[in-house]
Amino acid sequence: MHVQEWLETIPAVAIYALVGVVIGLESLGIPLPGEIVLVSSALLASQHGDINPYVLGACATAGAIIGDSIGYAIGRRGGRPLLAWLGGKFPKHFSEANIMLAERSFQKWGMWAVFFGRFIALLRIFAGPLAGVLKMPYWKFLIANVLGGILWAGGTTAVIYSVGVVAEAWLKRFSWLGLVLAVLIGAGSMLIIKNRAKKAAAEAEAERQREHPEREAAAPSGANAPS
Repeated sequence: MHVQEWLETIPAVAIYALVGVVIGLESLGIPLPGEIVLVSSALLASQHGDINPYVLGACATAGAIIGDSIGYAIGRRGGRPLLAWLGGKFPKHFSEANIMLAERSFQKWGMWAVFFGRFIALLRIFAGPLAGVLKMPYWKFLIANVLGGILWAGGTTAVIYSVGVVAEAWLKRFSWLGLVLAVLIGAGSMLIIKNRAKKAAAEAEAERQREHPEREAAAPSGANAPS
């Protein structure tokens, strides 16, 4: 059963709560399909009048902001050991390469990494906890968190709902095209993220070798020494 088909079987109040909770947990740092649930719910709202898109967008926004804030508090208290623990629980998402990529994004962009990270699946999971671990000033985090949450959650709801209303008949007839397009976009995004993570890991290794050249020189000399 597809997500949208399953959502059709539950009442509107449960959909509002589900969207808020799933997005909140994802923003907190737990890898969940928040964007898929939001898009499916917004599309469902365009086809069923009993789901209010304004309430749906508000619940999604609240979940995003609150979840990120809780993640920030946990990250600030847990520090780097928290990232190591998350790496053990979710090695695919919190691998060393992914953490390094996210950390470099934060160091380069600061609070803008929180804002734009809301629109990138991997950074959306990292944003709150990593901002806390890196001790980003809370007022900066809060501004980026609120603005990013409103624009991403509210904007996604508005766009998908509008598209669904305008093109409901087209979507019903050619829904498989939308599915194929979504899969291609998702696969392309994951490949880009993985390539960037590998590149960041390689750059970190090269930088480590430059900082400690004596270790690299000692290894081959020891291996070639006569016995």
